[in-house]
Amino acid sequence: MLKRMAGVLVLVVGVAGSQTPVPAQQGPAMKAPVGTQRTITGTVVDVSCKFGQGLSGAEHKMCSEVCADRGIPLAILTDDGRLYLAISASMPGEAQNARLKEFAESRVTVTGKVFTAAGASAIQIEKIGKV
Repeated sequence: MLKRMAGVLVLVVGVAGSQTPVPAQQGPAMKAPVGTQRTITGTVVDVSCKFGQGLSGAEHKMCSEVCADRGIPLAILTDDGRLYLAISASMPGEAQNARLKEFAESRVTVTGKVFTAAGASAIQIEKIGKV
């Protein structure tokens, strides 16, 4: 029985080891979107509570920080109602909540590269400060 199992193992290893690696498929080259350098001012909000529950303001700061720790995105809401999602320039992208959490429910001025697509806006934060 042991000899039979050893024979099967040799067969499986031999088959697995003899497979030719499949080359990665190459698709059309992706062109990086063009952003514009901008400075925006707005309030850091957690999108779940702000839009799903209508909660915001100084009394909501601690809840917003808890939501950020749980992965709910923090974003910057400007006075004209535009929402900017904070994104990373690195690949794969790095979460930005840690950078925004201390400013939860506070007004900030942010400088970075802004991208707009499909009615949404995002910003790669280079500099952030409390207003």
